[in-house]
Parts: sequence; C-alpha cells; structure tokens
Amino acid sequence: MNKELLQALDELQSTKGISKEVILDAVAKALEKSYEKNFEDETNVEVTADPETGDFHVVQIREVVENVEDPIGQISLEEAQKSMKNAQVGDTVRVEVKPNNFGRIAAQTARNIIIQKLRDAEREAVYDAYIDRMKEMIIGTVQRTDHNNIYINLGKTEGVITKREQIPNEHLHVGDRVKLYVCDVRVSSRGPQILLSRAHSNLVARLFEQEVPEIADGIVEIYSVSREAGSRTKIAVYSKDPNVDPIGACVGYKGNRVNLIVDELNGEKMDIIIYSENPKEFIANALSPSEVTHVILQEEEKAATVIVPDDQLSLAIGKEGQNVRLAARLTGWKIDIKGEAQYNEDPSAFEPVNKDEAIDIFALPQDKEKETEEGDEAEHA
Repeated sequence: MNKELLQALDELQSTKGISKEVILDAVAKALEKSYEKNFEDETNVEVTADPETGDFHVVQIREVVENVEDPIGQISLEEAQKSMKNAQVGDTVRVEVKPNNFGRIAAQTARNIIIQKLRDAEREAVYDAYIDRMKEMIIGTVQRTDHNNIYINLGKTEGVITKREQIPNEHLHVGDRVKLYVCDVRVSSRGPQILLSRAHSNLVARLFEQEVPEIADGIVEIYSVSREAGSRTKIAVYSKDPNVDPIGACVGYKGNRVNLIVDELNGEKMDIIIYSENPKEFIANALSPSEVTHVILQEEEKAATVIVPDDQLSLAIGKEGQNVRLAARLTGWKIDIKGEAQYNEDPSAFEPVNKDEAIDIFALPQDKEKETEEGDEAEHA
C-alpha cells in the first residue's frame, strides 16, 4: 500500500500541484482521530508520516512513574529507561505502538483524504479561473432550468442566472448558447458559485467591446450605459480621434455591428449617443430621439429642466417615462421635461435661482435677534 500511496501522491503533486507533505499531514491528523475512535482507552496519541516511505507511526505519550496505576497513560521508570536512559520520574516518553487493523484503517483514511484534497483542488482551480474573469463576458450553454433560476454549463463547472439577472420575457431553452456577464464568484460549501447575468448593463458594454474594433483598440470609449433589460438601452460613447465618428463605429456598415448586439439581446432597442463634457449637450443628446431647445441647470442639486417642442413631449418622456428615466441614469442628472408653450409663458420662472442672492424671509438680523432675546428676558424677569 505504501508504494502505491507514494506513487499516487507524487502524481497528484505533479499534475494537480497538491503537496505530498500536505496530504500526509492531513492523513496523519485524521488517523489520530480514527485511532482514538477505534481503539478505546487510548489517549495522548500522535501519528506521524514518513514522506520517504509512506509509513505511518503511532506513538503514545506516557508519564514516567514509580508505580504504574494507569497502563495506558503511564510507564514505569525501569521500562522507560530501556528506550531513554536518562528518563526520570515525572518525565514523558513516546512509545510506539502497533494496533491491530491499523494498516487497513490507514489505507482507507488515506484514500478518503486524497479524494477530498482532489475535490478541494478542483474547486480552488475553478474559483481561481473565474475570480479572474469577474466583470467579463463569457459564453455558456443552458443546462437546465427550474422555477426561478437558469443553470449554465461552463465546461468544467456550472453557473447560475438568478431571476433578477434574467432578461424579462426571454425564454432560454436547454442547449441554447448565450453570452453572459460574470457578476460575482462566491465560495460556498458546495464549491465556487458563479453568478451570471443577462440583464446587467455591463453585458451591453462587453458586447460593444467585442463587436467594435475601435472600442477594443481604445480609440472609441464607452462613458456610461443605462439599461432596462429586454426593452431599451442607452449607451454614451466618445472618440479620442477626431477623425473617427464614435456613433458610426458602433453602428457599423449598414448597422451590421449594432444589429449583432440587438440580435443577441432579442431585439432590445439601442440608443447610441455622443458623450460631451458639457452637461447641457450631454443631457440633450441623452434624450434622443427627442429634439431639445433649452437645458437649464441647477448645478448644486445636479438637476436639469429640459425644454422640448410641445409635439416632442411624449417622445422626450417616453413610454411610462422610460426615455427620461434612462437619460437621467446615463448622465447622472435629475431631468424634468417641460414643453415650449409652458416655457414661453414665463421663461424667467425656469431660470436657476442664485442662492447667494436669495433672501431667507425666516432669517432675523443679528441685532434684531438680540433685541428680541433681551425683550423676552425682560418679560420673564
């Protein structure tokens, strides 16, 4: 058994990177527990492993005494001095014992430990592989579904798309190959748990990075993405090269690039807009396809009132407020839409208030405050 064990450990060390000494130490510790469980009345036991031979040695620790009352935990001075000449009463000595059936128990224990170590090594390898792929896009095959979750075959392991990370009304079937965003990799008692998403806004960003060479090369950059999965996405892009049109690069010849992304996401609408450092321009662009005539900023509140032609009001707001909601998320500004007719009635009502010039009618001048306080004190005196 020892020769076979050493061969197995050497192979594990070379192929899986699991140290032979680590396994032998784990087996020794397990054998100590097994020894105490299977051989009653045996206490103070140590099990050591020889990495050269694969042999395990069981040693009992006994106290040296004049008269032995406990043959399990004690040893006479005369007996102790046979193995340790300088032994004195009160010392402890280590006595090797060879219990019956210990070889069989050792072999079974070693087998179980090796299986467990292999399982742990495989789990660790999977974790290491996918922790480095967090926030990336991967491809997987639908393996099975249940009431809430979709389980994805990733090759050596399995990932899961929870209900929250699924695209509403998307029906995936067993065998479908899909592109997914790696949201998180967690450690659990069953091994690494790989959480995937079809609904994350970053999945759209990764799809554009894959389909648009100018983005992959860093010529065109994605500033932000705002998404309502399954319905509509707004993506803000800009170009570092004045000769490269960022929208044209993303759309592609006859729409071939953006259409691949739309097809992957089952017809989800894509609004590609140009990012601008000027917040007024950025907000106006973000409300595409609506026209915008004025953008009035309240910079301290990071809020904007946007004026649009009256016949564009519903387009600017969008169905159930979707267009303005996505634009607000994309830009990071609160956006309030108003029609031109309302604005033209009193344009000054929409202009931002300068807080430094505003008068607080509740503030009382200091001298008046003092007079009031003194008056109050006189009344109470």
